Amino acid sequence: MSNFNNTDLAAFKDVWVFCEQREGEMMPTSFELISEGRKLADELGVNLCGLLLGDNVEGLAKELGGYGADKVIVCESPLLKHYTTDAYTKVICDVVEEMKPEIMLIGATNIGRDLGPRCAARLHTGLCADCTHLDVDMDIYKDFLRNASTLAEPRIEAVKTAKVLGEDHDVSRDLKMTRPAFGGHLMASIICPRFRPAMATVRPGVMKKNAFDQAKADACEIVKPAFSLTEADVETKVLEVVKAAEKLVDLIGADVVVSVGRGISKDVETGIKLAEELAEVLGGVVGASRAVVDSGWMTADHQVGQTGKTVHPKIYVALGISGAIQHKAGMQDSETIIAVNKYENAPIFEIADYGICGDLFKVTPMLIDAIKAAKAAK
Repeated sequence: MSNFNNTDLAAFKDVWVFCEQREGEMMPTSFELISEGRKLADELGVNLCGLLLGDNVEGLAKELGGYGADKVIVCESPLLKHYTTDAYTKVICDVVEEMKPEIMLIGATNIGRDLGPRCAARLHTGLCADCTHLDVDMDIYKDFLRNASTLAEPRIEAVKTAKVLGEDHDVSRDLKMTRPAFGGHLMASIICPRFRPAMATVRPGVMKKNAFDQAKADACEIVKPAFSLTEADVETKVLEVVKAAEKLVDLIGADVVVSVGRGISKDVETGIKLAEELAEVLGGVVGASRAVVDSGWMTADHQVGQTGKTVHPKIYVALGISGAIQHKAGMQDSETIIAVNKYENAPIFEIADYGICGDLFKVTPMLIDAIKAAKAAK
């Protein structure tokens, strides 16, 4: 650590993505972050590197190239077979100190939420947690502000510098990390101007995965750096891995999501039942707005929005959801949005491809019957 100068910004280069695998299976978040990292690396004009830790995991590395990685840094050891904070932190920090990336992304999974802060603290750098948007290029970032914020145009155009220790700092090459704040009521953009690498954990399901390219996978370079890891470095030992069979809804992987909002309040049980029936005939799952979860009508794994899950299904049906900006941020990139709301001025209609102004308790049964009839006709 004594020779590691994290304030010499010119010495740091490349975008890294920690690629999480569990028992030899790559987690979907890794492909999402590699795809997003490709965009950032192109904006900076640098390489994109995946960082893969485990035991006998080199065979997984080329697949990361298919989603955009120029290189994959592979660190293998029997002590890395199962995730432990001590082992993974030591190896990652040692490799970072040696190779000096300027940006490092980690998925905000259970492992990532533990690993990211530990690495940032040891490297004495900053970390922005639970990000939902990332940019480097200033023009792209300003377009994002125009579409996702209420800032006036003069304020957006003035985004060029930031005060750092009382002096103006050019933010044009800094990673602009955006995350929800104050329970999702505000969005905060954060930079790490003085230290490298700039680190961020990124919410799963937020970033879109690129199409797989076999030619890029074949061209991906595998790098195996030297590192030291002994049992003395690891304070914990995994004796057994026990998997809990907890039933949770898979919103992120669903092609169809039927979500309910505060509009079901007059008959919660019937409203949820109608959503479940509609989801069943469409082959989808049921989601919910934050108001529904906060009221205790559905569990948190159903929540869609800035403080819930971000989804990109082929079909998103919003039943009785007004369309607050926090909810829209979690579903507005769906391929087709169908909204049912009895208030014709509801904000959800601004982004809906198909809008039905009516009582969801009357409209939803009609939709279910129509879909069943269409299926029977085939």
